[in-house]
Amino acid sequence: MRRFTAVLWSVALVAGCGGSTVMIPPRLTLAPYQRVGLITFTTENARGALGSLATDRFRDEIFAAQAGVEVLELGGQDTLLAAVGRPRLDPDAVRAIGEQEGVSALFAGHLVVSNVKPRARLGPEPGIAAEVTVTLTVRLLTTEAGATAWSSSAQVTETIAGLAVVGGTPVFGAQDPNEAYGELVGLLVHRVTRDLWPTSERR
Repeated sequence: MRRFTAVLWSVALVAGCGGSTVMIPPRLTLAPYQRVGLITFTTENARGALGSLATDRFRDEIFAAQAGVEVLELGGQDTLLAAVGRPRLDPDAVRAIGEQEGVSALFAGHLVVSNVKPRARLGPEPGIAAEVTVTLTVRLLTTEAGATAWSSSAQVTETIAGLAVVGGTPVFGAQDPNEAYGELVGLLVHRVTRDLWPTSERR
């Protein structure tokens, strides 16, 4: 009986070690687009540097995930729309921006801040903080058709020390945004860019 049990354990061990790790390509591959434009992320219910910081982190994530992709930073959405004479980022505006800037696709992101809850901080470093929920949605728009080729969203709730709330609107204007709310932005960008990274699977 002991010998039979030992044989069963040996078979199970061999079977467990016989698998292999298979690399799965990213769900979103940017190489076919060659050159993509990146519009500075817009914000809703907030003021300050939140959109710019998230855009910079998103750009860095693209470079880290997929080599050889050219990213053209296009600046603010309102300025781009004014340049092509369009009121909003609709398919006609996307096609016009693509022709003007020479890009085959555009990344556009939007941050929505909600559930703002100011609170006093106690302890060794008392002060004012605020708990906020931030939702980031990013789309990849093809400039040939003006259609959405990919979309991803993520939501994070975090308490941020020293966040000013003016008239119920949080102001993300710290001298060092990376230190003040870099962790929140990092989590959001990490989650929305999962499709840019390859994954592995045990088979």
